[in-house]
Amino acid sequence: QVQLEESGGGLVQVGDSLRLSCAASGDTLVGHTMGWFRQVPGMERHFVASISYNGGMKIYGDSVKGRFTISRDNAKNMAYLQMNSLKPQDTAVYFCAAGPIIDGTTRYDYWGQGTQVTVSS
Repeated sequence: QVQLEESGGGLVQVGDSLRLSCAASGDTLVGHTMGWFRQVPGMERHFVASISYNGGMKIYGDSVKGRFTISRDNAKNMAYLQMNSLKPQDTAVYFCAAGPIIDGTTRYDYWGQGTQVTVSS
């Protein structure tokens, strides 16, 4: 089993930056993709970004391209989401997730509890 814990959320102003962290513990994450998702209460959870185990492949949702950067440090079992030029529509609970690639698709088996990001105008 893998446990994921997010941190770094908070209340910021439009245009500010924020860095989310995801700490993994438990079983190994070797070969696992790590991703970030976000969810507004009452709405579906949406994909934000993902990064392959070796960091060579990064994918971003259209709404965050050019503003957010995902990274990971496998030696520390950490993943990060650097969020710049934040907008009110980025307000959501942000979840860290991890999972293996099965038949070319990441199966996110592990999820954190989420961290709230609020962007005030």
